[in-house]
Formats: sequence, C-alpha cells, structure tokens
Amino acid sequence: MTFDVLIIGGGAAGLSCGLVLGSAKNKAFAKDKKIAIITHQKTSHLQNALFNNVLGLKPATLGRTILAEGKQQLKDLYPHITQIDTEKVTAISKASEHFLVETNKNLYSAKIVVIAVGYTSLITIKGLEKYIAPHPKAAIEKDRIWLKNNDHLIEDNLYVAGTLAGWRSQFAIACGSGSHVATDILTLWNCGKHTKIHDKVTV
Repeated sequence: MTFDVLIIGGGAAGLSCGLVLGSAKNKAFAKDKKIAIITHQKTSHLQNALFNNVLGLKPATLGRTILAEGKQQLKDLYPHITQIDTEKVTAISKASEHFLVETNKNLYSAKIVVIAVGYTSLITIKGLEKYIAPHPKAAIEKDRIWLKNNDHLIEDNLYVAGTLAGWRSQFAIACGSGSHVATDILTLWNCGKHTKIHDKVTV
C-alpha cells in the first residue's frame, strides 16, 4: 500500500500532525493525497499524564483520554486518513523516490514519512541509527534521545515531530511540533507557498 504521507506515532505530535493534514482535505493541492497514521503507541507518556496547565483543556484532563478521543476525533472529522492501530514499525528504508516502512505485519510505501514516537533510548526502528543522538533538552540521567534534524527535517521527505525532534516533553510543545510539520508538508504540496489551515465561524 502506498501513501503520500505516513505518520508513525499516535501521541500528541502524531495526532496533531494528522488533524492538520486532514483539515486541508478540500484544498486543491491536498484533496487527492493519501494519508495514514500508525497509532499503535503503548509507551506514550500521555497514558499517565494529568493536565491542569494546558490552554483549552479542562483541568484534570487525563492523557489517556486525549489518546483515545484524539483518534476518534481524527476518525470522525477526517475519515479519509487511514488509521493503522494494531501494527508496530520495525524498519524504515529509502527506495528511490519513496520510503519503505516495515511493520510487524505489513510493508508500506510512502513519499513522505513523519516519525512522532517517544524519545526514549528504547527506540527499535531499524534504519534510524545514524540520526540518533543524546537529547539536547533533557536531563542526562533520563537517557533520552532525539533524531538529528534541521527544523524537523531529517532528510528530504523524512520528518520528525515532538520530543524526538529535540523538544521538551510538554504537551503543548509536542502538539505544536506536529502541527508545524503538517504545515511544512502542506506548504510543500502547495508549490512552496506558505500554508496554514484554519476553520472559521460563518455568519
């Protein structure tokens, strides 16, 4: 199966990226794009999170609630985005004009890949080893990593978002990082014209 974009990771960054990409579905440059997200992410720090300091979230919101409701929100609003929720990515490799993404069950092809999994040193995706380095904004004793990148871009058409991109582990930052990557992809599709997508109240 071939996609224009394949997002790996169903946490704050990955879901935010998917939501912004999905919201561009009526734009001429995005309406025919095939997008998927692999949401299987048992190690997300959101599972044990409690939020009182996030703008727009009701105090005492649970991270595991956001994980579940975020996937449902994506499904309800943007059903054209394929959700793959029972597979784990094991390897990524480059093949001419696209990437091959191997899971424990299938092999996918994607023109653009966004990696948005956690930043622990336990990452097991083969093909990323040369990009791994100690996280620049985490305590050394935490043994966190990042994938070396320039403004979220690891190499052409290979992006990283969230804490794995070198950002601090803060929910709002991770969401913003995923949205940032999505708007960069939309800008690429829109022939380099800087692009953002907002819904507006009609009167």
